[in-house]
Amino acid sequence: MNNSVQEIISCENLVKIYKTKEVEVVALQGLDLTITEGELTAIIGNSGSGKSTFLNMLGALDRPTAGRLVVCGKDLLKLTESQLEKYKLETVGFVWQNNARNLIPYLTALENIELPMILSKKSQRRARAIEILELMGMSHRKNSKLHQLSGGEQQRIAIGIALANNPKLLLADEPTGSVDSKTADKILDIFQEINKNLGITIVIVTHDRQLARKVERVIAIRDGRTSSEFIKMKSYSEEFTKLKGEFEVDRQEEQVEFAVVDRAGRLQIPKEYLEAIGVVNKGKVRVELEKDRIIIHSPQN
Repeated sequence: MNNSVQEIISCENLVKIYKTKEVEVVALQGLDLTITEGELTAIIGNSGSGKSTFLNMLGALDRPTAGRLVVCGKDLLKLTESQLEKYKLETVGFVWQNNARNLIPYLTALENIELPMILSKKSQRRARAIEILELMGMSHRKNSKLHQLSGGEQQRIAIGIALANNPKLLLADEPTGSVDSKTADKILDIFQEINKNLGITIVIVTHDRQLARKVERVIAIRDGRTSSEFIKMKSYSEEFTKLKGEFEVDRQEEQVEFAVVDRAGRLQIPKEYLEAIGVVNKGKVRVELEKDRIIIHSPQN
């Protein structure tokens, strides 16, 4: 992973409202988060939580209603349409869940990977496409079309297409949603390798919480806001083994969950925690400061 701590994504009080004549839907209601360069991050949440809306805005497929969204130093709310098109071609790569959106069926795997480079008028397209096919372990399928590829092979080519223009940010929307668990593991391994070897920042949106074991950081979104984060922690024994390299030690990994406090001081407490102390819906709680801890009590206690 890149040692730089530079922020590649910064969003502040991000709001997205979808309006029709009859209804108004708030998809994001004050989302705050930052992602640093070189991170491999998963964004999880239930259906309707706003995670896919956020990904679409990172990919410039949708515009925020309000707030601030800066990606690679570009304020996406201030870009013109032509600047957004350039951003989509050069700054981000997108991998969809549905492979029919990723690949053009009448083109070969090689031609599909060349296509983004044609659109951005890149030279050396054939050499770059062959290089990517080798990276994806798909050189033997370069002349295959969509119907000749398995689901896992299609997704590998889709990732290759997203990498064609050397993006700084790779976005993936439920990339394992249409394959079996064994193939899903292989696809996630590819994302890990890309992140490690190429240093590309990767953001994966998923409803699958098991994905957490494959990434360093998981951001949970609930009701259009960041509710918690899970950070993968390495045990001392693993770090020691990495330094010494002389003997085997049992390796352990655990994830630490952090609740997120936004800039206004608001804290989203998981529903199951509140139910455990007898607080339901939007009930009140008692808050108490005890030395270095904030303690939340049921109002009856």
